[in-house]
Amino acid sequence: MDSFKTFEELKCWQSCNELKEYLRKEVLPKFPGFEKYDLYMQVLRASRSATANIAEGWGRYHYKENIKFLLNARGSVAEILDHALEAHQCNYIDQDAVKEIRKRTTECIKLINGFIRFLRTKNESQNT
Repeated sequence: MDSFKTFEELKCWQSCNELKEYLRKEVLPKFPGFEKYDLYMQVLRASRSATANIAEGWGRYHYKENIKFLLNARGSVAEILDHALEAHQCNYIDQDAVKEIRKRTTECIKLINGFIRFLRTKNESQNT
């Protein structure tokens, strides 16, 4: 959109991508094998969904459509935290991992919210 040549330049996408990489390298390997097609895949799908929705929204070039996809991305990030809490309850990950995931998801959501505010302001100024 506007001043961003690619979605990869968006801070919210970068933060969500870093979260995805952290989960893939540091968290998911701790899950037991029998979770490979259940909780493991849900975490992986949610992390992929967050970055994919940001990218898809960016590609739409319309503020309202972009915001819709950003809201979906924000939901996926919240889903990641929920899955982390469940993984902790199942003793797959420790409290430190949950703390790190909470910190990272909070940062992602803040950045997504900031981009949503930016787009809403741009949309309002375009419509006046």
